[in-house]
Amino acid sequence: MSGELEIIEAPDRVYSDDFVRDVFYIAINSGKILLENGAETYRIEDTMARIASRYGIENSQVFVTPTVIIFSMNDYALTQTVRIEERANNLEKVDSINNLSRRISGGLPLKKAIDQLETIHEARMFPFWLLVLSGGIIGIMFLYLFEGALGDVAGAFIGGAGGVLIMEGLLRYTKLKFFTEFFAALFIGLVGIIYVEYGPGGMLDTIVIASVMPLVPGVLITNAIREMIRGHLLAGIIKGAEAALTAVAIGAGVGLVFMLS
Repeated sequence: MSGELEIIEAPDRVYSDDFVRDVFYIAINSGKILLENGAETYRIEDTMARIASRYGIENSQVFVTPTVIIFSMNDYALTQTVRIEERANNLEKVDSINNLSRRISGGLPLKKAIDQLETIHEARMFPFWLLVLSGGIIGIMFLYLFEGALGDVAGAFIGGAGGVLIMEGLLRYTKLKFFTEFFAALFIGLVGIIYVEYGPGGMLDTIVIASVMPLVPGVLITNAIREMIRGHLLAGIIKGAEAALTAVAIGAGVGLVFMLS
């Protein structure tokens, strides 16, 4: 009969409180690291549920949005909500948690899993200077991809590196990403115009397009599409809106410079 209440049976085995809390700790912190570093919500939910199930904890429930994780072990009256305030795109940590999940599925003992999780958590992000340098290198690579001139290489490097420097630098003092991306794009537009008007630059549009590529939310756009395809409509819409705001910020920054020049 449709509409009948589904009765969830009690667990066959009863684990100690310490064991259950350790499993809870591993699962929710694995999800937190994944969400903070750019993983998809369906990947987070699946990873957390698999970790709990591997250690014998069934009937766990996970709900993830881009800013919140709600995790419950219903049979043991454990529920916690975790708010995520800072997010980045560190796919190295995402890969590390995925590998940890596979090792847990292969029989990794509980205490070793906790130690490895804490090692992943304490791993440092890439140094600031490397992020800035990478921005410049990405600018050069995209300049060549868009068939730019050799004389525009310096402009693309300065624009790409400077844009990342401004964006990442401002993010250390404010959480308003729209404004950090706006001012980074504003700088790139200024660099492009100055380099072409007073330097050896020849193709302003190519320099600007190549320089803004480190700011483009490629991972965010890809994840938004994948979330929508997997049926996670809320997460997909939120990530799509965030990517759209970033695109508006970049366009507004560059457009303002062109309007005033």
